[in-house]
Amino acid sequence: MVIFLTGATGLLGSRIAAALVAQGHAVRCAARHAPGGEGAVRGCRFVALDLSDELDPASVMPLLEGVDVVINAAGIFEDRTGHDFSRIHTRSPIALFQATVMAGVGRIVQISALGADGGAQTPYHRSKKAADDALRALPISSLIVQPSLVFAEDGRSTQFFAAWSTLPVVPLPGSGAQVVQPVHVDDVVELVTRGALTRASAAPASETVAAVGPRPVTMKEYLRLLNRLCSAGAPLFMPVPMPLVKTAAALCARLPGALMSPDALAMLERGNAASADGMQRWLGRPPRSLGDEPSKRATLGLRAKLAWLAPLLAGAIGAVWIWTAIVSAWLYPRAASLDLLARVGAPEGTRLFLLYSAALLDLLLGVLCFAWPARLGPRRRLWWAQIGLIVVYSVLITWRLPEFWLHPYGPLSKNLPMIAALLLLMNIDGKGST
Repeated sequence: MVIFLTGATGLLGSRIAAALVAQGHAVRCAARHAPGGEGAVRGCRFVALDLSDELDPASVMPLLEGVDVVINAAGIFEDRTGHDFSRIHTRSPIALFQATVMAGVGRIVQISALGADGGAQTPYHRSKKAADDALRALPISSLIVQPSLVFAEDGRSTQFFAAWSTLPVVPLPGSGAQVVQPVHVDDVVELVTRGALTRASAAPASETVAAVGPRPVTMKEYLRLLNRLCSAGAPLFMPVPMPLVKTAAALCARLPGALMSPDALAMLERGNAASADGMQRWLGRPPRSLGDEPSKRATLGLRAKLAWLAPLLAGAIGAVWIWTAIVSAWLYPRAASLDLLARVGAPEGTRLFLLYSAALLDLLLGVLCFAWPARLGPRRRLWWAQIGLIVVYSVLITWRLPEFWLHPYGPLSKNLPMIAALLLLMNIDGKGST
């Protein structure tokens, strides 16, 4: 079969494409840009299609020539412009669905979201529901898949909740009684591929299936499960009053890429569970339990812990640089600082300038630990710069003041763990983990 797939570079789309290619089907992977590296699916033919544009059904039709099934796996979780949900979740998919009917394609599989129903409250759910309703009204065989919280080791939401579950003290929104029904990503992929390969003549005009796990769990139970999968030890839970949670969600919404927002909290509070009967019927078995997940616990646990340990380490290093600047410029006796500069060989007329220039440089390096501008390139450059400065300081002091190695407080020997910590951060940043 020839399958046209949107969202081919996403969490679900890339897996769906790989599964279909492995089964011997011809897959046209539609995306804004040609995927490269880890985002590429071998055997998938790339088709340029940007759902954030205003699509016209007539312009999409040529892309569907010879296609048997269309799968729409495109989706986003945050809307930074106020128009992205409307375009990517509603208007462009509807134009794609209309083009599919006009091109004579036999079947559509739409990946929506659990909660995109009559009780939808957030723009995310309402935009998904609008596309689902439009698809149901078209004269074409379709399957609408509505996933709950998807568990995938490399998924953003899974990594977010896993990191949350490994904190020394795990905060709970309220009592943590919010209901979710996590579903394994492989089950969702299997459901979508089975739905796509079902011939239109053997399927109802439109069917909606909730892609959920075997049973609902509370948020507290889910965090405990993730903690166990991460081998992090028994979690220590701390209930947080909902007014404080709502305030924190509003603040987090201002951060780029944040998964927590007032809308996300509202969806969590509403609940995210449904009957697993549809999943069992399509899969021919019960959906898998995450409690039986055998996967790479060490990998998941390491990623989860680094998600908060790495920023904590970066913040601690930043605080050291900032405090060093404050002490050098204002708190430590100036005469003593100038005497040290004299002992390392600084010319007399330059000592005051060197003192405050060094303090300013320390302050800048500390501030950049907390706010690294993207325009400066990879943050690894900051760690390299700090390592370089520490090495220069250490070599100079070793040359001119070797007795500092014998100081009981170890002012030079403490540079060694600082360099090791910076090397760790440099390698973490190099792998995109922070």
